[in-house]
Amino acid sequence: MSGSDIQLDTWDSAAFLAKAQTYAEQMAEFSKDDWQYGLWSSFCLELLVRSALSKVSPTLVADQNNWHNLYYALGKIPNAKKFVPKSVAISEAIRRQSEIDTAFDAELRDFCLLHVERRNAELHSSETAFAGLKTSSWLPTFFRACNVLLAALEMKPEDFWGADEAKLAQGFIDADVDEIGKAVLKQIAAHKSVWDAKDEPDQKKAIAQAEVWATRQSGHRVDCPACATTALVYGDPVSAPQQSMEDDVIKERQEYLPSRFECIACGLKVSGLSHLSAAGVGDIYVQTSFYTPSEFYELEDPADYWEDDNNERF
Repeated sequence: MSGSDIQLDTWDSAAFLAKAQTYAEQMAEFSKDDWQYGLWSSFCLELLVRSALSKVSPTLVADQNNWHNLYYALGKIPNAKKFVPKSVAISEAIRRQSEIDTAFDAELRDFCLLHVERRNAELHSSETAFAGLKTSSWLPTFFRACNVLLAALEMKPEDFWGADEAKLAQGFIDADVDEIGKAVLKQIAAHKSVWDAKDEPDQKKAIAQAEVWATRQSGHRVDCPACATTALVYGDPVSAPQQSMEDDVIKERQEYLPSRFECIACGLKVSGLSHLSAAGVGDIYVQTSFYTPSEFYELEDPADYWEDDNNERF
């Protein structure tokens, strides 16, 4: 491929989106329990991820192992011989989008990684990854992930899927939220029942252990919805850290979106933002850290603050 043959809109967000819509139309040719519907959905999902990432900047789509790809993403044609633009792997694209868009949370990220892995298994092995896959196990989360990506692209679901399909997709999402809520509340009730049946000395021992454990972990302290003991929520950063100086110490604050909950007192564990929200522990929290200047800048010696002035007289 010569330089004149290279299309500079290869990684254009609108071009990705148009191709994703073509794949969505191809999906509609099959029933939702057909393996081909699942396969085409994985193609559609990948193009939506790349479109959303490219909307921020086409450079985010480029494989950065070769600077020529970055140069190409800036709308330039490299002089390198035999240059063929190479984009980042879809798994990395998904991770990048998850860090950029707070709505594209860890739960959706993990689903997308699994869904494209099914695609890879379907295409590159003898496994029939989409055959026999129950729609209830993936379709609601698929539509939720796609709609979050469409929101990042400032496109309404009905404009992408069509009015009828968008309405059906929302129905899948709403029903899934209801089922998640029921399942989580049932899980909490089961752990509460076991906790209430414990002897008071056993409860006090578990509470003391939980308090010590919570102080040694890096998560966010919350009250367990099952036993009211101190428990922890873990999450992923969703904002840039904000630094300020306080008494010669650097204070850093950063917002986190919960992705996992654990209580060692009663044993309750919950994963996924939708499940955490149903349990009442899905709120964004702020993590605050304090550093000395040498710790923050990773300096081994205070002298590293200063450059040599090279003005010493001999």
